[in-house]
Amino acid sequence: MVTGLHTSGLRGKIGRAQATENILGKPVVFRTHGGRARAIEAGEVKIDIAFIGASACDPMGNMNGVDGKSAFGSMGYPMVDAMYADKVVVITDHICPFPLSKIAIPMQYVDYIVEVESIGDTALIATGATRVTKNPTDLLIAKRAAEVLIASGYIKEGYSFQAGSGGASLAVCKYLKAYMSENNIVGSFAAGGVTGYLVELLEQGYFKALLDTQTFDVAAVDSIRDNINHIEMSVSMYANPHNKACSAHQLDVMILSATEIDKQFNINSLTGSTGVIMGALGGAPDTAAGAKLTVVVAPTMRKRIPIVVEEVTNIVTPGDTVDVLVTERGISVNPKRQDIQVMLDQAGIKTISIDDHLELVEKLTGKPEQIQYTDEIVGVIEYRDGTVMDLIYKTQTHQARRSFD
Repeated sequence: MVTGLHTSGLRGKIGRAQATENILGKPVVFRTHGGRARAIEAGEVKIDIAFIGASACDPMGNMNGVDGKSAFGSMGYPMVDAMYADKVVVITDHICPFPLSKIAIPMQYVDYIVEVESIGDTALIATGATRVTKNPTDLLIAKRAAEVLIASGYIKEGYSFQAGSGGASLAVCKYLKAYMSENNIVGSFAAGGVTGYLVELLEQGYFKALLDTQTFDVAAVDSIRDNINHIEMSVSMYANPHNKACSAHQLDVMILSATEIDKQFNINSLTGSTGVIMGALGGAPDTAAGAKLTVVVAPTMRKRIPIVVEEVTNIVTPGDTVDVLVTERGISVNPKRQDIQVMLDQAGIKTISIDDHLELVEKLTGKPEQIQYTDEIVGVIEYRDGTVMDLIYKTQTHQARRSFD
């Protein structure tokens, strides 16, 4: 019986039921990727037993996710669990002779090995390279975002970069690739959840290395197995803010998406406009805090629900770590980054204030009615350092009603 959850996000029926019914009877604790690693290593989260799926394992428990019929790529997330759990159980469908040639998690952390017929359906892993969007709105946003990045001066020899796996984020990579080719620029590393498109950039010499904590498609699985410059990293190495160092703090540029962004540049990626839990924190707060330039790419609305709002439903990524918003209707620079504003002005890139951005959106969508909540807390949103960023309250209404005055 599940009596509580500590997670990065919730979706579907579970997220809706927790937001509207509090089915667990207690708040779900939401942590960033780096925040979870920090909490485990600090002893704030105690793991009695960790069940870890591996696509290959030898008889002593050395394991990886890149060999065998069910190869899935990086084991970046369970690395921390294996190191700190009282008991570790490996579940695998491929036992190899000792010693396993490529080890992601070593045998000294393993207590039991369970061999099964299959650990999962590899057909559900995206095949080939994750594709760049063909949506005209997303392409316009991506082109504008690339122009912002180029004008900022950060796209230069040896720069580091991270973007999400979505089509719009990949389209930013497409436009940056053209600029890098024209100017003979080679980046130091790209990081995060790795897709086949990033693999192409590595293989074509646009970046010297990939740092991979989560592998998104088959092309990336093949790459992390075969390419020495495609480097597997733990989520702690990726984003733990209390480490001596983490890769999130080495980023020059980060591209984020958002469910909502408000006038203070706060980002919500966890709850919808109805208050229902439908997303995740992920590594966005970690990388936004660490990167020198954080750019949010998003449409101004989805299905007539505004993305740019007066105040986000819940704060996931604080606005003081977000620098620029790019939508199909304009570019807004956080007033705290006057250095970026000057660079864009000098490049002739037109910008609008976040207030004007909001006004444009509200003319199209109207203002949403206020969500009605009870005083019952159903979720606690932790920032990456363990402080409480926001609280999620149980909703009284299950569907948002909108006004179009």
